[in-house]
Amino acid sequence: MELKYALVHEWLTPKATGGSELVVKEILKHIDADLYALIDFESSNPESYLYRHQIGKTFLQHLPLARNGVQKYLPLLPLAIEQLDLREYDVILSSSHAVAKAVITTPYQLHICYCHTPMRYAWDLTFDYLNSSKLGRGLPGIFTRYLLQKLREWDVISANRVDYFIANSQHTARRIWRCYRRKAEVIYPPVEVEKFPFQSHKQDFYLTVCRLVSYKKISLIVEAFNQLGRELIVIGTGEKLNQLRQLAQPNVKIMGWQPADVVARYLAEAKGFIYAACEDFGMALVEAQACGTPVIAYGVGGARETVRDIRKYPDSATGLLFPEQTETAIIEAVKNFENYQADFQPEILRSHSDQFAPEVFKKRYLSFLEKCYTEFTSSAYPLIYPP
Repeated sequence: MELKYALVHEWLTPKATGGSELVVKEILKHIDADLYALIDFESSNPESYLYRHQIGKTFLQHLPLARNGVQKYLPLLPLAIEQLDLREYDVILSSSHAVAKAVITTPYQLHICYCHTPMRYAWDLTFDYLNSSKLGRGLPGIFTRYLLQKLREWDVISANRVDYFIANSQHTARRIWRCYRRKAEVIYPPVEVEKFPFQSHKQDFYLTVCRLVSYKKISLIVEAFNQLGRELIVIGTGEKLNQLRQLAQPNVKIMGWQPADVVARYLAEAKGFIYAACEDFGMALVEAQACGTPVIAYGVGGARETVRDIRKYPDSATGLLFPEQTETAIIEAVKNFENYQADFQPEILRSHSDQFAPEVFKKRYLSFLEKCYTEFTSSAYPLIYPP
């Protein structure tokens, strides 16, 4: 019997082009699945690989300003995702960083969730969200705290709808256990390493590439380089863009959004790629290594799994980790990096990045799906299919 698959993701918009979207793209290359999302503005985008693709959507599609993201409709996300009727499918695959894992299934359907992160604004970033938003203060703050509490309760309940979890890193697997008390198989996401040009000769500048939002801690990097006087290039856009431009000294260039080919060129030419956020995985760190560019990163989260610190692995190093999200720690890390700079071997960095290539993801993901389906259909509690 040929199985029928559904793949559920949170939102599909031209602005959503991160690691989770690359996972969706890779899964669709290997599995013939019908795609569902809270909102979809990619099937009408001629530049998207999903152009003219049939995608199931929810009522959020028709709400004002939905194209710019449905996070503003946070209280409605649980209701919306539960309206997707997926009863015709044998296997449900979800790609979840918020609510996609919460689709309602029957006992006769296998549900495997690739979890990029438990919902950050309900868990790890709760206090960052409250402290940085007007909705976190005064009377609205009381309502917001109550909403987040209820969202956490719903999030834990909805996790029980998943039969098997996949985590994008050991760090995320620990967070899944912390939030849901569920074990997760670790399968690193696919990084398109072949698309990034390898270059052994570097220019005399540092680079960071990411969304310019508060938890990425870009202001710490800019402040550190203001003091260091080294040349820094910042690529990305977001709510902090104008603030960073006002903060930057002449040695720091804030370029804003740039097309993929420009990003790849700067990644290949930079003497070092610097990153101060705590990421669940951090694709940009691997992309830099694919270019032969060493990484200076905050040594928490996924960075500890993708970056080999030269002080611990002198013969196979790919970067240097720093212990705190402070200007002082970043300044010290850059100075230490420059002491070790001649010891990095770009060929080793490129080789290290290959373990995160799409073909590795494909092999592990499809193998795990097969294992899960075998277990699911031959479990200690035999499935009794309805007449």
